[in-house]
Order: sequence, then C-alpha cells, then structure tokens
Amino acid sequence: MHTPRSTYASRGAAVLRHLTTRVAVDVRRRENIAFGVLAIVLLVVFPLVFDVFRLNLIGKYLTYAFVALGLVLCWGYGGILSLGQGVFFGLSGYCMAMFLKLEASDPASTSIQSTPGIPDFMDWNQITALPAFWVPFKSFVFTLIAVPVVPGVLAFVLGTAMFRRRVGGVYFAIITQAVASILSILIIGQQGYTGGVNGITDLKTLHGWDIRTDMAKRILYCVNAVLLLGAVALSLSIVRSKLGRLLVALRDKEERVLFTGYDVASIKTFVFVLAAIYAAIGGAMFTLQVGFMSPSFVGIVPSIEMVIAAAVGGRASLFGAIYGSLLVNFGKTYFSESFPELWLFVIGAMFIVVVIALPNGLAGLDLRSFATRLVLRAQGIRNRDASGPKLVTGPAASKDDPKLPPNGAGASGDAGASHA
Repeated sequence: MHTPRSTYASRGAAVLRHLTTRVAVDVRRRENIAFGVLAIVLLVVFPLVFDVFRLNLIGKYLTYAFVALGLVLCWGYGGILSLGQGVFFGLSGYCMAMFLKLEASDPASTSIQSTPGIPDFMDWNQITALPAFWVPFKSFVFTLIAVPVVPGVLAFVLGTAMFRRRVGGVYFAIITQAVASILSILIIGQQGYTGGVNGITDLKTLHGWDIRTDMAKRILYCVNAVLLLGAVALSLSIVRSKLGRLLVALRDKEERVLFTGYDVASIKTFVFVLAAIYAAIGGAMFTLQVGFMSPSFVGIVPSIEMVIAAAVGGRASLFGAIYGSLLVNFGKTYFSESFPELWLFVIGAMFIVVVIALPNGLAGLDLRSFATRLVLRAQGIRNRDASGPKLVTGPAASKDDPKLPPNGAGASGDAGASHA
C-alpha cells in the first residue's frame, strides 16, 4: 500500500520538533550548570580564597562585567555595537558619588571651609551654595531611583532618535563614541560642580556605615555578586524568550523582521536601554566599592575596553562576558603595575587576535575538540613510527634487501660503512 507524501512530511516535522526540543533542553541544562558554577565561584570560592584587598579588586572587575553583560545582549544578540557604554557607567557612578559626597560634607566635617556644608571642591572653586541639581541627592531613595533612571532616560533618547531614523552599524557606534567624548569633556570642564579631572573623591560612609572597613568591603562584594547573578538570570530568560529570537533575527536579517510587521526601532531601543541600566548598576557598585568616581571612567578609552572585555569572553555568551571581564581587567592590573607602557599595545593585540583567530571569544573555544585533535595527532605519529619502514644496516644488509631504500642516502651510507 502506497504511503501518502503528507504522512512522510508530518512524520518528518514531528521528528524535527522532537530533535529541536531535545537540543533546547540540552542547551538549557548546560546553561543552568554554568550558572550554578558561576554562583559557586563568585559566592563561595572567591570569598574563601582571596583576602579583602584581592576580593575588593575582583569586585571592581565584576562591576565591568555588568557592562559586558549588557553588550552581549545589545551587540552579540542584537547586532548593536555601542562604543559609549562608559557614559551610562559613569553617570550612575556620579549619582551615587554625589549622595556619598554630600553625606561626607556635613557642616561638622567641613567647618574649616569658607562655606561649610558643601563638597570641598566646590569651596575651592569659590562656590558658596549647593547647586540646585545636587540638592535631590541628599535623599538615598532619590539616589537609588536616579542610578538606573538617569542613564536609562539618556539611552532611551539616543535610541529613539537613532533607531527611528534607522541609524545603525558603524554610524551608531561613532555617535555613541562621540557622546562619551562630549560627556567626559563636560565633566572635566565643570570642575566646580563635578570635581573636574579628579572627580568626586574621599567617600567614606553610607548612612553612617563606614564603607572603607574590611567587613564592609566583603558585604559590598557579595551584594555586587548577587546583583550580577540576578542580571545573568534575567538575561538568560530574555535570550530564551521570543524577544531573544527576535534579537538574533534583527542581527542577521533586519529587513525580514521589518517586513513581518515588528517594530524594529522599539526592540532595538529596549535592548539598548536595558544594556544602559546594566552598566548603571555596575557604575553605582563601582563607586561604593572603590570609593570615588572620575571622568576617566566615562570617556572613549574605558568604553572601548569594555567592548574588548565582551569580545574576549565571547560577544554572544553571557557567561563568557563575565569571565572575559575578569581576564581583561586582571591583565590590565598586571601590565599596568609591571609594564605600564605596554598595556595599550597588549589590549590592541588582544582585540586583533580575537577578531582574527577567535571571533566567538573564549566561549567559542571547543576545548574537547581541541584535545581530541591533539590525541589523534599524537596517536597518528606513534602509529606512523611503529609501521614505518625500518632500515637494516650492517654486514647482513644487501642491495637486494627490500627494507633498504633504493639509491637513497641511507643505502649509500650503509654500503660505505660495510666497505669500511
């Protein structure tokens, strides 16, 4: 009896759905295992292995991981390369620094100033009253709201203005880089209101809690790690959802997504704002753990370093972004201390190697396949040596011996040795 083609088609579709489901379940299981390993490393291994100084340094590196995580969603999945993430990192850092600086500038602590009750750098610049935009940052609640909202609003304005006009690719990257340069110059130029090139320093307490103690540094590290794990969990849920599939489709074939009726500009704006909020959380935690904020974390160079960290870890890997941030910033610390003049060359070489040899970053390395190739190559060499031609030399050798290479150097040499 002849089976209709529709039956074969339905069976094939069922098999395809089954295989797709199994692959998705396998990928999700590996991601859950990777998330568990990351949580153990951040919350158990690092606090037990490292002292307070090194742990605080790792906490500083993990604040950059927030930026790299946002870049994975924005650039790796959405295809939107932003070279100005330092803007959002720095803005939130300044918001937190303003609150901490006002708390450290109470009238009792600044009694020797010409105008007590204002930050010291304002007094040095002959400012006699607290500027109006500083006043709301006396409230910790307002500061917590401003940390994500201020960078998020700026990202929304930039994204709406650019994506509605279908500005993307290298042009969008250049515009974000220009914004980073403008903000850095503005902060440096307004020294009386922002602290200038030195930034906002000498931050001591958070609601009377001394953030400089060893216990405070350990607690802040744990808070930072928990927030980072929460950001990873949220990112995983986005990647697994329909929105994640739309982002990949936008990256690969934006025109097709546009023709199917989706609002491409809104999707791009959303992921760009989310990446900005991630960077904002990192900037606020940086200020709390390091104790200052300056324009050196806002400009073009730090923004490019953040992109390189995401590229080294793997621009399409959420976990690779975190490990890449740790690796790149550890290298920056090491080379800046040991060979300060070489760091820019090292980071440039690192980016070139990633682009040419490792387009998927460290996450794209298939260590199992690499080890298998090494084993097979070693076995091939041993098998070739074991089964290769064996030369017979000495008095028993003759010209008719098939084991001797005919008219070869070995034959002539053995013959010469026999005559001798």
